[in-house]
Amino acid sequence: MCHGGCGVLVHTQDGRMTRVEGDPDSPLSKGDLCAKGLASLQHVYNPARIQHPLIRTGERGEGKWKNISWDEALDAIAAKINKIREEYGNEAIAIGQGTGRHHFAFTIRFANALGTPNWCAPGQAQCFLPRVTASKLTFGDLIVCDYYGKTKPACILVWGHNPVHTNPDGEMGFRFLDALKSGSKVITVDPRLSETAAISDLWLQIRPGTDAALALSMIKVIIDENLYDHRFVSSWTVGFEELRERVRNCTPQWAEPITWIPAGKIVQAARMFATTKPACLEWGVALEQTPNCLQNLRALAVLTALTGDIDIPGGNIFGMHALLHFPTGYDRLAPEVHDRRLGADRFKLLSGREALVPSAHAPTVFRAMITGEPYPVKAFLIFGNNALLTYANPREVRQALLALDLLVVTDLYMTPTAEMADIVLPAASWLEVNLVRGYPLRAENVVLVQQKIAQVGEARQDQEIMIDLARRLELPWGTESLEAIMNDQLDPLGVDFEQMKEKGFVSVPQKYLKYQDSGFATPSGKVELYSSVLDRLGYDPLPAYAELPESPVSEPELYKEYPLILTTGTKSPVFFHSEGRQIPYLREIEADPLVDINPETAEKYGIEEGNWIWIETLRGKIRQKARLTNGIDPRVIHTPHGWWFPEQSSPDHGLWQSNANMLTRSGPPYDPAMGTCQLRALLCKIYAEE
Repeated sequence: MCHGGCGVLVHTQDGRMTRVEGDPDSPLSKGDLCAKGLASLQHVYNPARIQHPLIRTGERGEGKWKNISWDEALDAIAAKINKIREEYGNEAIAIGQGTGRHHFAFTIRFANALGTPNWCAPGQAQCFLPRVTASKLTFGDLIVCDYYGKTKPACILVWGHNPVHTNPDGEMGFRFLDALKSGSKVITVDPRLSETAAISDLWLQIRPGTDAALALSMIKVIIDENLYDHRFVSSWTVGFEELRERVRNCTPQWAEPITWIPAGKIVQAARMFATTKPACLEWGVALEQTPNCLQNLRALAVLTALTGDIDIPGGNIFGMHALLHFPTGYDRLAPEVHDRRLGADRFKLLSGREALVPSAHAPTVFRAMITGEPYPVKAFLIFGNNALLTYANPREVRQALLALDLLVVTDLYMTPTAEMADIVLPAASWLEVNLVRGYPLRAENVVLVQQKIAQVGEARQDQEIMIDLARRLELPWGTESLEAIMNDQLDPLGVDFEQMKEKGFVSVPQKYLKYQDSGFATPSGKVELYSSVLDRLGYDPLPAYAELPESPVSEPELYKEYPLILTTGTKSPVFFHSEGRQIPYLREIEADPLVDINPETAEKYGIEEGNWIWIETLRGKIRQKARLTNGIDPRVIHTPHGWWFPEQSSPDHGLWQSNANMLTRSGPPYDPAMGTCQLRALLCKIYAEE
């Protein structure tokens, strides 16, 4: 129901699950479990689950379906794919998916086996991959906080993240709370008084979208006050003098009017982070959702490097990479195929050959579906993604889906996107799949096993669907069994999947200071404050700040008409993006979309607690329910994302009513390297419903 990695115990009776509870032996969650996990049975046995393959009988989006067999469904899909490939080429088939679920890497493998470079996901340019990319550019590997050894972080810098409520990618919020109990100091950077900010030692209430300016000013303080780790910087970094020159004018006084944070607080935060050791960085998705995406993250990576708390107990550690790398098959695609990936000519760290996980640029894919430029995209096979809710500009996404010759959606429920499909395939829930996974994600200090316990209707695991389809298409590879691939991944641990099912998990002891033996996995072998890779690719090799394309500063006339700043996308503790709104227990906790507004702002616009109000940007307007809070600046509002209403019988299920992506922009300018569009810090206005 997410990709957190919590361990559970599942109780069954007469072949049916009766209870799900936290596993106290889990090395990550240690018996804790969130509301989503506790609601698992309502999810698996939900009467709204798709239980059989469906084929459309009416017009696309009309909501008319009939049941068909798996053989009929897969044969029809294979025949249509082959026809499109023959007429337009492999790249005319696009593969889509959502967040990093059990089938994430396998979807990439299927696309590569099919010979298409065009797979995409809403988060590739604006969720997690940019953090991995920035960390790789700077350190050669992803850094994660060390909560798991005897030494806990003495200081945690939480930036654009709310770990009290979220447990992403195996980095348990539960372990963050344990660190607090052990005495860790916390600095939180967030426009809202989040649950994490509320229990922090220092809260920096930043203007949305100005993160790089704050980071650069903190770097300036640390350098000017000689608070950086001189030994580490001199021995293990390159580019320090260039960095010093870059931040020469980035004083806290410079940053104050940009970020809205008093200069004194910036100095206080910089000193606390640099001198309270060991320290680590908890950075979140909020940093990745503007055209400044990569520079935000590079600035934070460089800030962290200056403290020297790298790969030490309680600091920012590199993982043990326990699993053999998943065989996605990128190396099997010819160079000219890579170069035809949509976006490869512009966004080299998202779509180019040097990208860590090369994927197509989603807005470019949708425009190719509509216009046929730079070449036609005629089919879209979606695995576990509600595209109409989770991509920017859903009107354009709908136009693109209507233009397709083939749309296949594999999902658990009839989402607004599934209602647009030609064929819908019933996906397995997390309790109906077999899987091995390493956590924290891309660090892989713990390998967990997930084993199939339930079977609802004819639901099938996404990987098995792709394998079956690859065999019907007679692809030259990608037809191996899932268990064979998992056994290969487990080979370094000396176990196979059947043995892992008995073990449950394997923990690999953490080794620290690994770079002292082998250096950092960068071209220089050192931490690159000045990135040689970015320099070679033609991007700025040093972190920098730029005002967003839509902001009070860059668009002062627009700001007069839209006088508030909209931030959005904060994770809910009960829903995962657009998922979970069919589940009674979760919907009881959070029945409606709630927009956070300062009471001063609400009074100005005649809005009271609980009123349904309109939120409008240049792209459109939505309605949500007002929640008044002093924990947000009067100049800012915050909307949740992913809202639709499964209980509404129309095929669109209310997708246009409260969907925050109606307000976001999918057009340029994009992040030059990652292709990220502006999903946050947009200009908006609000007014009460009449």
